[in-house]
Amino acid sequence: MIYPKNSIILAPLSGFTDMPYRNSAWRHGCTFAFTEMVDASSLAYGSERTEIMLRRSPADSWLGVQLVGCHADRIDKALDILNRHNFDVLDFNLGCPAPKVARKGAGAVLGQDCDKAAQLMELIARKSKFPVTAKIRIQDENDPTPTITLVKKLVDAGAQAITIHGRIRRHFYAGSVHYHVIAAVRETCNIQIIGNGNVTSHLSCNEMREKSGCDTVMVARGAMGNPWLFQELSSPENYRPPAVNELLEELQCHVLEMVVFYGEELAMKVSRKIILDYLKGRGFNGTLKAQVSFLKTVDDFNNFMQLVAEAKPGQRYWSWLKKYPDAERRLQP
Repeated sequence: MIYPKNSIILAPLSGFTDMPYRNSAWRHGCTFAFTEMVDASSLAYGSERTEIMLRRSPADSWLGVQLVGCHADRIDKALDILNRHNFDVLDFNLGCPAPKVARKGAGAVLGQDCDKAAQLMELIARKSKFPVTAKIRIQDENDPTPTITLVKKLVDAGAQAITIHGRIRRHFYAGSVHYHVIAAVRETCNIQIIGNGNVTSHLSCNEMREKSGCDTVMVARGAMGNPWLFQELSSPENYRPPAVNELLEELQCHVLEMVVFYGEELAMKVSRKIILDYLKGRGFNGTLKAQVSFLKTVDDFNNFMQLVAEAKPGQRYWSWLKKYPDAERRLQP
């Protein structure tokens, strides 16, 4: 098996899982994480931004890389570059539904072409110096057969584990996760299956495990602005949500690490979505959050953090939390 039983894995998230993001996750119990999704064409043609995405920090005790693409020659060149780096696994993306990926015929679009997906998987498995896996979406909400067919072909081509997102391509990240399809694949295919989709709390994680039969799960959007999720999922009985000051300390640490990694100007642009993720759903008022769009310097950020510390979540939030003590992304007073 690629992953030990009951593992919690941080998904490769385009535009998010850079080195500072992973460092934040490591601080809160993450054990397995990926770089951002890497485009084979960008890597093959020498994109500096893509090369930066491959950097590994001393904190990355285990690090996977995920490749997306649909052209064999570019994937081949990208593998030459990836093989010069140090990763624990290489994952082939056959599940991304983003329009910019779909227009190229990659990601979830390629996942709908079993034969071509398998051909490229065979190329990757043959050339990669790392163990290879794949991440897919279910192919049909009711009939598990097309998904089983895809998984079997990928396994025959050399995949050593498969992560399955339980929604079809056109539903992106909305709607129900079809656990029964993942369960049918797990029961039929002799390979490690990782469940993915809507794992945002210990309750939804338990649902994934019980209904799909997958003890190993991958989290994605649920970890955005919420690195404490790894502690919650690993030890729900001992989990203590962060206090407001702990939330703000982690946010400040995360953003300042981004400044070191990217430089001040770029970091402040990239970090705006990160800041909003930390504040989302935690009782901070909209007027305050609207100011994030205007942050341009570290001084701006520090001044903003002072305002956040003074404002704190409103009383309405704490009253709501008493009614919903198991709410996702919750804080403690």
